[in-house]
Amino acid sequence: MYYLGLDLGGTNIAAGIVNERFEIVKKGSTPTLAYRDAEEIVRDMGALCCRLMEEAGITAGEIAYAGVAVPGSVDPQKGLLVYANNLPFQQYPICEVLRRYCPVERVYLENDGSAAALGEAVAGAAKGARSSLMITLGTGVGGGIILNGKVYSGFNYAGGEVGHMVIEQGGVPCTCGRRGCWEAYSSATALKRMTGEKMASCSDSLMWTLCDGDPEKVSARTAFDAAKKGDRAGAEVVDTYIKYLACGVTNMINIFQPDVLSIGGGVSNEGDALLMPLRAIVDRDQYTRDEAIKTKICIAELKSDAGIIGAAALGI
Repeated sequence: MYYLGLDLGGTNIAAGIVNERFEIVKKGSTPTLAYRDAEEIVRDMGALCCRLMEEAGITAGEIAYAGVAVPGSVDPQKGLLVYANNLPFQQYPICEVLRRYCPVERVYLENDGSAAALGEAVAGAAKGARSSLMITLGTGVGGGIILNGKVYSGFNYAGGEVGHMVIEQGGVPCTCGRRGCWEAYSSATALKRMTGEKMASCSDSLMWTLCDGDPEKVSARTAFDAAKKGDRAGAEVVDTYIKYLACGVTNMINIFQPDVLSIGGGVSNEGDALLMPLRAIVDRDQYTRDEAIKTKICIAELKSDAGIIGAAALGI
C-alpha cells in the first residue's frame, strides 16, 4: 500500500508517493503560482499526484489516501484550510476539492510545521520516540508537537505556534503584533537583522568583506562564517543569537519534556557550530539539568522531504 503526501508552499507544490516504510518512491514538484485562485492551485496539486502515479506505475487502488501539509491554520476535521498567508485560501474545503482532481477517497490535512514534525517522528531524527518536538529556523520560527505519536494542535487546531512565545518582554516587534517573540530573535530573519546591526557599529568586521561591503547581501550565514574565521564581531552575533535560541528551546523542553527536539530550517545547516553551544546553555538552564536522561537535541534529518513524509503519515 502507498500514500500520497503533498506539501503546499507559497512558491512550489511538492508531492511524493510514500510506501509503508515511509520511504519516498517517487516525488516531484510544480510551481504554486499563488496569484491564481484556489481551485486552480488545487487542480495542479491533483495533476501532480496523477503524474507521479503514472510515472511510478502505481494505480489508484494502491493508494490508501492523500495527506496535505499547508502553511497557515487548518481545521482537519472539516478538511478546511482556514487561512494561509500569501495564498488565496480562506475557509477553503481543500480536501473535498482535491478529491475532484485526484483519485483518492480520503484526504487528510495538517499545518506544514506539524506535518514536518510528524515526518521526523516516523522517518527522521525522532524515529522511535514517543514524544518529540521540531522547530524550523527560517523566515520565521515554525514548529510541531508530537505527543504519544500524534500531532498535538490544541482544541482549535491552532497550537504549535512556538515562534510566538515571548522571550523578551517589550522587545523587538513581531509580525504577529506582539513584542519580543522567539521568532523575532531566533529566525533566520532575526539573525540577518542582528548581523546588520552589528556591522553598522563595527566597520572593520570581516562580515563586511563576506558580503562584498553591501548590507543587502547579508545572509543568515554571514555571522557564522565570520566567527569561524576568528572575527570577534561575528562571534558576538552568533553568541547572542544562540542565547536567544536556547531560551526558547529550554522553555519548550521544560513544558513538554520530549524524547527528541530536532531543529530544521536554513540555520540548522550550521550543524555543530549551532548545536554545541546551544546544548551547553540548555543543559545548564533546563529544569531537569541534574537528571541522567535528558531530551536529545539534534538536527532534523529529512530536510525538504519532511513535509511530504509527514503529510503521507497523517492517516496512520
